[in-house]
Amino acid sequence: QVQLSESGGGSVQAGGSLRLSCAASGFRFRGGCLSWFRQAPGTEREGVAGISTGTSTVYYADSVKGRFTMSQDTANNTVYLHMDSLRPEDTAMYYCASPSIYRTTCAGWPRISFTYWGQGTQVTVSS
Repeated sequence: QVQLSESGGGSVQAGGSLRLSCAASGFRFRGGCLSWFRQAPGTEREGVAGISTGTSTVYYADSVKGRFTMSQDTANNTVYLHMDSLRPEDTAMYYCASPSIYRTTCAGWPRISFTYWGQGTQVTVSS
């Protein structure tokens, strides 16, 4: 059973930093795809970053390039989202997601189908 568990959210002031974690289990971590999405109230869900775990290729939304960094720890089946220079518009619920366990990369991110989702972790950035 695929399980994704996020942690690390919180409240920070603009310009601050946070690191989100997503612990994955129930599937082969190496050679797959994991992604971060976010959704603020009244808005559509937005892809933030994705990583192909076999090649460490990372994809970013334009809105976070240069500020957010996605990484992985294959020994602990965990991916991270390090967020710097946070802005009030980054305020949202952040979700970890994975496509089918048979997908081996994130090629085509974010326009691929994501099957498994974590429960989310809230990030609030105040001005």
